[in-house]
Amino acid sequence: MITIEQLRFTWPDQSQPILDIDSFAVGEGEHVFLKGPSGSGKSTLLSLIAGIHTPQSGVLTVNHQALTALNDRQRDQFRANHIGYIFQQFNLLPYLSVLDNVTVPLRFSHARRQALHHSPHQEAGTLLDRLGLPASCYHQPVTALSIGQQQRVAAARALIGAPALIIADEPTSALDTDTRNTFIRLLQDRCREANSSLLFVSHDSQLAPLFDRDVSLPALNRAIHREEANP
Repeated sequence: MITIEQLRFTWPDQSQPILDIDSFAVGEGEHVFLKGPSGSGKSTLLSLIAGIHTPQSGVLTVNHQALTALNDRQRDQFRANHIGYIFQQFNLLPYLSVLDNVTVPLRFSHARRQALHHSPHQEAGTLLDRLGLPASCYHQPVTALSIGQQQRVAAARALIGAPALIIADEPTSALDTDTRNTFIRLLQDRCREANSSLLFVSHDSQLAPLFDRDVSLPALNRAIHREEANP
């Protein structure tokens, strides 16, 4: 699902790369936990995998597509079609209902609309039900929900239309331990139903045993090794 080789990325205002990765891969249907402290480049790596930014050099393919071969518009469309993204702050739209928040990705992706078996709102309701959100919430504005409920809405929005890859960027940082672990298991169950790969990013290494495999970004990133050698 993801293949990275000899990837280097430097922000325009910096002289040294923040990412210098020899190799990294995520298999189709695999659930990978990517860990690392703040400032280790986790969010930058996610932005590259999602096609928001492009590396200065190296190979980066997602779902068999080389992202560096696409222009900005094509990368945006590729992301809409193939990647579901759960943001740390959820990024829900406060003026929309729960159901309408979940169906937002379908407005931008014909491929995800085609993957539906029922109407968009029916599919959204099914996902929300399986993620443990009661039907009484569906027509409420998302601002009326608890943090844990908003988290489930964000997950359903990422999952609708069965995208090939789900990226979760620190989505459990505001939750207590029991709620956090329950959410991760629910998310993994839904990913398995759709055979979606899951890249779950966190600084909390205690979550690693819940996944097929865990990877340390600092261990992969040669840029960090150079900083440590030349403080």
